[in-house]
Amino acid sequence: MFLLCIYYAKIQDATIVWYANDGHPVPRGSIAELNPQNGLILRDSQGKMIIWSASPIVANVAYAVMNDTGNFVLVGVDSSVLWESFRHPTDTLMPTQMLEIDNKLVARKLESLFVPGRFYLRMLSNGNLVLVTQSKPTNFDYDTEYYNSHTSAPGDEANSGYRLIFDEFGSVYILKRNNQRLVLTPPNVPSVSENYHRISLDFDGVLTHYYHPKSTSTGNQRWTTLWSLPDNICLAILEETESGACGFNNVCHLGENQRPYCDCPKGYSLIDPNNKYGSCKPKFIPSCDELGPGNPEDLYDFDVVTDIDWPLSDFERIHPSAEEECKKACLEDCFCAVTIYRSNSCWKKKLPLSNGRVDTSLNVKAFLKIRKVST
Repeated sequence: MFLLCIYYAKIQDATIVWYANDGHPVPRGSIAELNPQNGLILRDSQGKMIIWSASPIVANVAYAVMNDTGNFVLVGVDSSVLWESFRHPTDTLMPTQMLEIDNKLVARKLESLFVPGRFYLRMLSNGNLVLVTQSKPTNFDYDTEYYNSHTSAPGDEANSGYRLIFDEFGSVYILKRNNQRLVLTPPNVPSVSENYHRISLDFDGVLTHYYHPKSTSTGNQRWTTLWSLPDNICLAILEETESGACGFNNVCHLGENQRPYCDCPKGYSLIDPNNKYGSCKPKFIPSCDELGPGNPEDLYDFDVVTDIDWPLSDFERIHPSAEEECKKACLEDCFCAVTIYRSNSCWKKKLPLSNGRVDTSLNVKAFLKIRKVST
């Protein structure tokens, strides 16, 4: 399978910064061509059906050019710009590129799967730059917001943001209509003449500014993080109807450079082994019929973990409660998958567990109910 894309070709890590057809790959033999009426088009392997086109094109295309900035431009017979990839970003912005009102970046589904995922960067018409989740691209609105620039100014339009600009010096800022700026970049930006730069909304939902040395003689030939948003995506996302930063029953941990990683708790395994950020399934099927008149301690045990919680999955609170009482309450309740104990209070939680995260500020103890192994 093949992907029509723009990528950094002069570095070892051939990084893709733009792609066509919403990231859907095409089979061997598919054709990319420049058409005077339709501009850049992508045909199927038989050359008959148009799979994707650079649209809209309002006049005949004379030629196309790839600029040094990474912008692919279609030029008309009158030398006017008819279409450019910078106006149709996917998940990445490049220096000299901007994000206009009502435009967006969409994270890919997985690191190696370029179809749209559930994380979006939007420049809203009210002037706010936001990071949001959206479970389905066809939904009218997004699910939850996990970053907001607060550059909207109701009643004072001149003080409202209207563009996210990535300038030629590597600085990133929200430009307001009165030309004031909210700068997102730290003071010292590595030289653009000596480094490649990009801003990507990565598949895990973190917006990251990367830089990479142009010279192959330097020791570090990797992309390095300059800054990122949000500071802790595990805690920033709290969804009432969706799963959180990771999938259902999964737990979000914050790793190096503010990158999240997800880990199924004991007694659970990934539904899709190839997607560590996806949902986890219990290794046993909870049932209210399996116990019968027996003792629940004969069937179940607890895995005890600290500083982990699944907010919004509660169905009962017990207060006051001792720790042993909290465990017993879950053990004897066939709907209970885990209890959270803190400060003489007990929260019983049901499946599926959502918004799983590590939060050291909570000082909680979690008791995960797991099936004992038969001997």
